[in-house]
Parts: sequence; C-alpha cells; structure tokens
Amino acid sequence: MSLDVAALRESFPSLRSGIAHFDGPGGTQTPRAVGEAIARTLTGPLSNRGTSVASERNADEAVGAFRAAIADLLGADPRGVVFGRSATQLTYDLSRALAKTWVEGDEVVVTELDHDANVRPWIQAAEARGVTVRWLRLDPATAELDVSDLDGVVNERTRLVAVTAASNLLGTIPPVAAIAARAHEVGALVYVDGVHHAAHAFVDIAALGADLFVCSPYKFFGPHCAALAASPALLESLRPDKLLPSTDAVPERFELGTLPYETMAGVTAAIEFIADAAASTVGGRRERLNRAFALFHAHETVLRERIEDALAGFGERVTLHSRAMSRTPTLFFTFADRDAGEAARFLAARDVLAPAGSFYAHEPFRALGVPVVAGMRVGLAAYNDDRDVDRLLEGLADFV
Repeated sequence: MSLDVAALRESFPSLRSGIAHFDGPGGTQTPRAVGEAIARTLTGPLSNRGTSVASERNADEAVGAFRAAIADLLGADPRGVVFGRSATQLTYDLSRALAKTWVEGDEVVVTELDHDANVRPWIQAAEARGVTVRWLRLDPATAELDVSDLDGVVNERTRLVAVTAASNLLGTIPPVAAIAARAHEVGALVYVDGVHHAAHAFVDIAALGADLFVCSPYKFFGPHCAALAASPALLESLRPDKLLPSTDAVPERFELGTLPYETMAGVTAAIEFIADAAASTVGGRRERLNRAFALFHAHETVLRERIEDALAGFGERVTLHSRAMSRTPTLFFTFADRDAGEAARFLAARDVLAPAGSFYAHEPFRALGVPVVAGMRVGLAAYNDDRDVDRLLEGLADFV
C-alpha cells in the first residue's frame, strides 16, 4: 500500500494557497478536521470540568480523550500524560522539579545534537544546584552523536541524561535505546526530546527507554501545544511548584491553571487524522498509527532522496550537513559563496517556503563549525508531493 498524497492534501485548506511548504520541522499545516474539532469544542457548550451538566462533561471528556490519544501515539499510560503550552515550558518545569532531588556531586548529561530546549533548562538547573554537566559530542563529519565514551560520560554520578530522539536541524536519529540502557545501568533517568521524531516515526517510549518523553502536536498537524509522557509512579515522586488550592493529583499537579479544552480536542483530532491515513479500520488506533507512519516514512524518504541527489549535483557550491545513517526527512545545508537567508528569500518569492537559520539548535549548529551565520533547512511532511519538490529544486538551481 502507498500513501494517497492527493487525497491527504485535500484535507489541508491552507495548501490551496499555492505555497510549497518545506517548513515542517518548525510546524506543519493543519487539516480541516483539526480546526473543526477546535471550533466545535470551543463553541460548546463548555465550562470548567465537572459532571453536573453537558458543558462540564464536554470539558472533562476533552481532557480524557487528549490523554488517551497521546498515550496511543507514544505507547504511554494515559495517567502519565501531561499537557503543556510548549516542549520548552514542559522541560523547564520538569527540570526544576527534578533538580530538587539533586545534590552537589551529582551529574547530568546533555548532548551537542539537541535543540536548546533540551539543553539550556538542564544546564541552568544544574548550575542552580551545583551539579556538574557532562556532554555527548556531535561528530560534524558524520552528523552522528559520538557515543564512543558513553560509559565514561554516563557514570555512577549521573542523575539524568537528556537526549533528542531526532535532531530538528540535521534529522539525525541517535541510538537513544543504547544511551538509555547505559543510563539505567547507573540508575539515571532519561529525558527524551521527541518533538521532531514524533512527527516522522511510530514512537514506542518503552523501546526507546525514555522515562520522560516530550512532543509537540503542531509538528504533526495539531495545534500549538505540547505533551509529556511518563509513568504515573515517576510523576508521583516529583513535587512541582503549584498553587496551594490546585489539585495534587497526577498528572494534573503539573498542569497550571485552566486547561485549553479546545486545543486538547484539536490534538485528539490530529492523532485521529494520522490514524485514518492508514486507510484501514482494522485494529485499534495505535495499530493504525503504526501503519500510517510506515506510509509516511516511505513517501517522505522517496522525496528526501530526490532532494539529496539534486543537492549532490551542485557539487562544492552546496554542502549537505545531514549525513547520518539514520535520519528523518530533514536536510540542512549551506552554500559555499551565497547567504542562506538570500536563498530563502529567493525561494519565498516563488512561494516555496524553505527557511534559513540555526533553528534554536544552538549546540549542533556551533558543533558543525560552519563559517556562516545560517543554513537552509528543508523539512518534508506527508503532504509534500513531487510537484513541491520540483519547484524547490528548480528554485535552488536558479539561485545557485
């Protein structure tokens, strides 16, 4: 079975604009069904959560459905699913809660492959507690995370390892399961940034070894928000700062203020939309998600390889930095004698959106050692098609 891309594209009203979107790593377009779910929930009836009238029940059902949908997406326990405004916010909140358990002499490990949202919160929390920060380094020649000294970096003093499941800059998919296995050998927790990964792969947080896993639905057709999944027992052991009257129940103790029920309904609709792309009603939602992501992967890989072949044809004028053996359909490259920002503007004039920058991936961008201030990132989504790629490659050829 192959993905029916034409039918999929019909579900996205924004694609009628004529823009060829290669900005998926920064946020995908949104299908009609997600917008309708948000509007339907918001226009109610809707009240604060409760059971006495329909408006209260609607709110309560939106929360429960959101937790169940995220659990199906990630292979998680819905009782351990936390809603957040963003992955950055959730990571800061969890870093502060976890840091309360650290003492001087402890160590945390971060990587040069990660988005800064999974680096800076841990460094700042470590500094506040007098805890040492250790690094897993990025090899710029291969775009792979260097784990040759994993046993030395992750040791008996390690309390937490923070690692991405896929780089939002390079697309690199590091060996998270191996890193997590080493962390668990020494009793450390593993915090996985799955924001980029969850948009392109069927996630199994148990197989990854993730104790805490964060993702952002707006990277996979949903509204702007985030979710964190962990075991309820782990969440029970943490004491986040919260208001005195607010509930101490898990996962609600991590969710500050009234929840945006309409946004949560949009997330549920986005996950249902992905499951429906499997074009099969056989099996439960998680099984259908597995099949859908397999279709997405096959389609996106074909397009990615087309772009890679074309970039290779530019010779020394373009350097592709996305070289890892295992990677998402995300390509980061620089120009030998031209500015990436100029290239992005050139393409945008043709309604081809391929942004330039370092994309909050401060550490990997610095580790690459490129003598430029920005590069171009081309990120594919399931709704991209060959015509989009034709326009991108024609534009790049004219620019180069």
